Amino acid sequence: MTPSRLAPFTHPLASIFFAAVDSLGAALAPESTRLYRGTARAFLTWLGTHHPNVASLHQLRRDPHILGWMAALRSRVPPLAPVTYITRLITLRGILSELAYTAQLAELGQLLRRQDIPRRPHSLPRALPAEHDQLLQQELLRRNDLGSNFFLLLRHTGMRIGEAVDLAFDCLYTSGPDQWTIHVPLGKLKTERMVPIDSFTRDLVHRLRFFRGLDPSAPDGRLLARPGSRHALIRQLRSYLHEVSASAGIPARVVPHQLRHTYASELLRCGMDLPALMKVLGHASPEMTMVYLDIALTDLQREFELARSHSLHVTPPPRTPPSSTRQGFGGLVESLLTAQHVVEMYRRAVSDPTARRSLERLVNRLTKILAEVKKLETT
Repeated sequence: MTPSRLAPFTHPLASIFFAAVDSLGAALAPESTRLYRGTARAFLTWLGTHHPNVASLHQLRRDPHILGWMAALRSRVPPLAPVTYITRLITLRGILSELAYTAQLAELGQLLRRQDIPRRPHSLPRALPAEHDQLLQQELLRRNDLGSNFFLLLRHTGMRIGEAVDLAFDCLYTSGPDQWTIHVPLGKLKTERMVPIDSFTRDLVHRLRFFRGLDPSAPDGRLLARPGSRHALIRQLRSYLHEVSASAGIPARVVPHQLRHTYASELLRCGMDLPALMKVLGHASPEMTMVYLDIALTDLQREFELARSHSLHVTPPPRTPPSSTRQGFGGLVESLLTAQHVVEMYRRAVSDPTARRSLERLVNRLTKILAEVKKLETT
């Protein structure tokens, strides 16, 4: 028995705060409700210790009550993890917003502001380097067993591992001549989607169906048999991927979600636009998709050169102006000016340094010739 968790909690605002948590919990998972309740308890414990005179919602102030609690969280020893600190602020802000509505005190909703909450640190796995991706796929193709076909399917569809283990046996659909799609079930964001695939990925599904037929367990409508629970299957697959990556000679630890990042980056390099990529990955916002993309320096250099070749500011290939129609000395000067202009334009467009220097000398000579010709005109 743990008295610290079961001991009754007393504070003048406890019943009001916990009622707000219960109201929020109607639309939350049980784990989230416990998180909100723990934040309310932690805040009221600190408030009762440092500001025991606060006994009503009307007495709550941004400074010193909310800002003081935030400072106390930041000064914790050992320090709170950034995600924990951010979560505490988000949950308290939700409670205060609920209280502002139920108690008809609009000022409560302004005690903890959106700008007070730092951005969450992005710790998502990055895409695999090209050489590691190639080594891993080669090793998976060499093995050609249940686990290898499963992870090749992840690599070529961008599914999350949790979505892939929930695939139905009949997840494969024909969308046209030599066109196939996979129906991805409800996933992390409670959405389902259709992912286009090629013939290679279609064959992966067929091989997984073959392995499913060899499993002695009774059919349950899923593409992958489960030796026990869903989590046990995911743990087994993760261990398999670690073994494969070590056998392939990859020094870094590879996790399944990196295959999703690699797939997204590959589609971007192939020219898929952001809205289409969002649909394929099952994302709700462009910001979420951009987190997934790993744009290497070579990609940036290629895109820069492509943009530069189409830029309006880049000098177009020079065209020879029409020959002068003037006669006599004026026509001669115009022709020399045209020749000087054409050579200079070509010099700017040439990338070879040696050729640029030669053309620059020609331009200088034409400049001197023009100067001498103009002297003749004055004499």
